Amino acid sequence: MKKVLVTGGTGLVGTAIEADIKVGTKDADLRDWGQTNKLIENHKPTHVVHTAARVGGVGGNMRAKGEFYYDNIRINTNVLESCRINNVEKVVSILSTCIFPDKVEYPLTEKKIHLGAPHKSNYGYAYAYAKRMLDVQTEVYREQYNVNYTCVVPTNIYGPNDNFDIDNGHVLPSLIHKCYIAKQNNTNLEVWGSGEPLREFIYSKDIGKLINWALDNYDDPESIIFSTSHEISIKDVVGLIVDAMGFTGKVIFDTTKPEGQFRKPSDNSKLLSLLPDFKFTPIDVGIKETVEWFTNNFDNARK
Repeated sequence: MKKVLVTGGTGLVGTAIEADIKVGTKDADLRDWGQTNKLIENHKPTHVVHTAARVGGVGGNMRAKGEFYYDNIRINTNVLESCRINNVEKVVSILSTCIFPDKVEYPLTEKKIHLGAPHKSNYGYAYAYAKRMLDVQTEVYREQYNVNYTCVVPTNIYGPNDNFDIDNGHVLPSLIHKCYIAKQNNTNLEVWGSGEPLREFIYSKDIGKLINWALDNYDDPESIIFSTSHEISIKDVVGLIVDAMGFTGKVIFDTTKPEGQFRKPSDNSKLLSLLPDFKFTPIDVGIKETVEWFTNNFDNARK
């Protein structure tokens, strides 16, 4: 009988996945081998979705590079090894487009993950090298142990239950929090950078559906990109957040602050070849729902 366990089950992606068991930091510290193995031993899942990671935005990554790398390497290794020795049938691990090389021909495809170094702003976060090593570890485990492990590569995910921390969260949830505070305090909304960089965002509810599909239908050893392949500027994202929040103050773009890579468009043709009729949530709809969730759950939201 199929039994699905999700690591990072209380987070942005984990809460969007249909599963039997969802575990978070209160259940086990996945950096610790003993706690991780006990968790898998006790629950005896047949399928595991590995979403847990130490996460953060550009600022957090730049300040604590060594910590981000070390913690994520331990988390990933403990989860995969425990799944192996406890005979878990299927593991789907979540990567990120941050793992892709900085200097590479666009659009990004599944075959370009290891063709160069990632952007400097991503070095500390596992989404650069430690997350890239998760892709490697998945591959070598398949080869040596004949296990059904694979990875998916979502672009910038957003939605309810995200980390809205202004300093350590990703760009969209951080902007939602900033806009909320600016509205409450009747102050300007300050945004890092020029607002010109382009990103592809995908709603967490869409990612949840795609991961559940992958659990049952995607067994390819090559990772698969989950993206809309639709680029939008940070400036336009700010506009959608401002509209959804009902903020009427002034927006200031601080060009003295870092803003990461200018663009990193992806190719979702592999996904669409397998799911040609999948309907992505329009970004204005997703942002509106996320702003409503954050406003209604402000006291308890991660921030």
